[in-house]
Amino acid sequence: MAKASQLHCSFCGRNRDEVKILIAGQDGHICENCVEHAQEIIAQELSAKQDNSSSANFKLNVRRPAEIKKFLDEYVIGQDDAKKVLSVAVYNHYKRVNSKAQQDEVEIEKSNIIMVGETGTGKTLLAKTIARLLNVPFAIVDATVFTEAGYVGEDVESMLTRLLQNCNYDVTAAERGIVYVDELDKIARKGDNPSITRDVSGEGVQQGLLKMLEGTEVLVPPQGGRKHPEQKMIKVDTKNILFICGGAFDGIDKVIARRVNTNAIGFSVNKEEQEHQRKNLLQFINATDLKSFGLIPELLGRLPVITHLNPLDAETLRNILTEPRNSLIKQFTRLFELEGIELIMDNEVLDFMVKKALEYKLGARGLRSICESILTDAMFELPGTDTKQLHITLDYAEQMFSKSKISALKVA
Repeated sequence: MAKASQLHCSFCGRNRDEVKILIAGQDGHICENCVEHAQEIIAQELSAKQDNSSSANFKLNVRRPAEIKKFLDEYVIGQDDAKKVLSVAVYNHYKRVNSKAQQDEVEIEKSNIIMVGETGTGKTLLAKTIARLLNVPFAIVDATVFTEAGYVGEDVESMLTRLLQNCNYDVTAAERGIVYVDELDKIARKGDNPSITRDVSGEGVQQGLLKMLEGTEVLVPPQGGRKHPEQKMIKVDTKNILFICGGAFDGIDKVIARRVNTNAIGFSVNKEEQEHQRKNLLQFINATDLKSFGLIPELLGRLPVITHLNPLDAETLRNILTEPRNSLIKQFTRLFELEGIELIMDNEVLDFMVKKALEYKLGARGLRSICESILTDAMFELPGTDTKQLHITLDYAEQMFSKSKISALKVA
């Protein structure tokens, strides 16, 4: 048997005294340093194979505009105008990406999109659904966290970090992905005139977005932010990345109202049409209104497609509850089915939830809160019991809703 001092690592040749751990095999030994190196090599090889296969996972699935809209109709109720604009813009963008004939004089530009609509009208849902249909990498980022380079916060390049993470750092797939920039209205500059002081989280962020939206090569930190200064940057070309921006732009209706004459007088004035226009002024939105709100002209020039989402009325909210493929009622019915309980909900209860959502101006997102407030007690008490059926009546719904905290909200 060999002496302890003569034992050495069969890979690097270090003696037993020069290492912390020496693992014995049948005909040799290996130290902890060589094990770590072997683990790194295995991880690199596996990631390389995964990168090669991930391109196949994100094989682009381009559909015609009518097919895109039909798919959106299964998940999003209403908003036909926004769906048509999105379908055409997305189709034209990926037709441009797939086009190999770039030798001619005509070069098609990107069709980045900006969506304006009240909270809970479906801006994020539309972007998510389109990405699912096209089978492309998709990332949702919040514009409120970005600051100008050199200040506390995130750099605009970090939105591409999230896109890379969602496709396992496959740069080829990421370069034809979709980035949804939410809360764009929160980076509006404070006034229509250029700011005297430095606006690091408003106008500064807009200026940082310009080249990225237009198309340029960006050095992206793979782990994000400034927390890992030693990390190796990844070069990403944004010329084929589609940027969809969304925001509520609260108060922009007043800007539109000053431009659009909704107070015409005379015998030939249609009062009903005038009132309808006043309730949905977003349908008249254009780039001038967004500039007055606080977006710089250079940014608006890189977001050529502008669309709006209509406010949700009672009929639309009622359909949202039951019609989509993953509607709210279907979700809760499935939750109770997993416990072996059949959920039955009267139509009067659905109308009650729609009424409350309109009262509190919470949009489609508010329907979930109202539904939770009605069903929370049942979801707490019934699991584990012998109950096989739960019938929700209007009286029960009103009683449960009155006990919830949401009922204490003041009606706007």
